[in-house]
Amino acid sequence: MNSPSMNPNVAALTFRYEVQSSDIDALTHMVMGTGFFYPHEVTVAKELVEERLTRGKASGYEFVIAEQSGQLLGYTCFGEIACTQGSYDLYWIVVDKTQQKRGIGTALLQATEAQVRAMGGRRIYIETSARPQYEPTRAFYLRAGYHQAALLPEFYGPDDGKLIYERVL
Repeated sequence: MNSPSMNPNVAALTFRYEVQSSDIDALTHMVMGTGFFYPHEVTVAKELVEERLTRGKASGYEFVIAEQSGQLLGYTCFGEIACTQGSYDLYWIVVDKTQQKRGIGTALLQATEAQVRAMGGRRIYIETSARPQYEPTRAFYLRAGYHQAALLPEFYGPDDGKLIYERVL
């Protein structure tokens, strides 16, 4: 796996860890633009940004935002799982559709894993759909060192199971 600093596509990538009010529309538009998410999922993504802005760290939602030359390219949203010791959920990892396949997702995931480690995290869990559309996403998680920990058939709906991936840090 290439480190972000060695990949010329992400050499000028910078990360920030606090959301800004201007991120609400930009990140919502980015999620919608992927074409992967249902409208109610886009609403949830927006609400998590708003919750972080309103409640700060007390919201339980952490962010890593990737930028290049002032342009938002992608982000993650994650948080510690309640009633666990060092287990974290990665709720969202989204890269602008026009910026995909450049190593930005890998760089974001690595930056998120570093943040989780710094917060005392031991494990990261990622939930995703079993729909065929998500095959590239699932392959990405496997390449990044995650393994499939569970499959819940028809969790989201008919013919739409939930896969849970896990990585021990």
